[in-house]
Amino acid sequence: MGTSQSSISPLSILLGIVLVAICGSSSAQISIRAGYPENVLAYDPREVSMLPQYCIHTQLFRDRVTGGSNPAMIQNLYGKLGATFHHLHHYCWGLMKTNRAVILAKNESTRNFYLRDAILEFDYIIDRAPEDFVLLPEILTKKGQNLARIGKGENALAPLERAIYLKPDYWPPYAELGDYYKSIGNLKLAREWLERGVALSPDAKGLVTRLEELRGSVGSAVKGARKP
Repeated sequence: MGTSQSSISPLSILLGIVLVAICGSSSAQISIRAGYPENVLAYDPREVSMLPQYCIHTQLFRDRVTGGSNPAMIQNLYGKLGATFHHLHHYCWGLMKTNRAVILAKNESTRNFYLRDAILEFDYIIDRAPEDFVLLPEILTKKGQNLARIGKGENALAPLERAIYLKPDYWPPYAELGDYYKSIGNLKLAREWLERGVALSPDAKGLVTRLEELRGSVGSAVKGARKP
């Protein structure tokens, strides 16, 4: 079902204006609406361009986004990603909704709406993906990130730890765990997770920087405690 002119809400117009500012030219018509997308045409092409390139070849995207209907590329992606590629448009929707929450949302209720909706999209594919699906650690990490963003960091631990179990040298979940434990004041666990990540991914600047900052803050706290 398409989006009629009369159904475009003030929020939709606001999000569209912000997208124009972020993504470039304002010549294309903006028709973004809040809520679950019934049709990929509800998205502005510039919003789609912020997603991984494979998204335009997934279901519902590929028939509606210019350049997406490429049978050879679709077959190639099925060969690389297996049958789970059939569901991957849900991950792309989840990424899109996360972008709306993080980049575009102007109030907490809109932000949380999109973050929660994105988690549902991530869960859809998590529930259907086999353990060896190459993107599963990434999707689990994105779910953990959004759970932390809506104040449910304790619920993020399981998907983040599962991501590490599936791919121990994938560094982003270590960073998320380090950030979470640091945010609740458990610097010991924060350091342990970051050190585990650095040991397996020594070139991950995101981990190295966090660990250096954490060690610096701990050192400063110790020096302050020793002052008479």
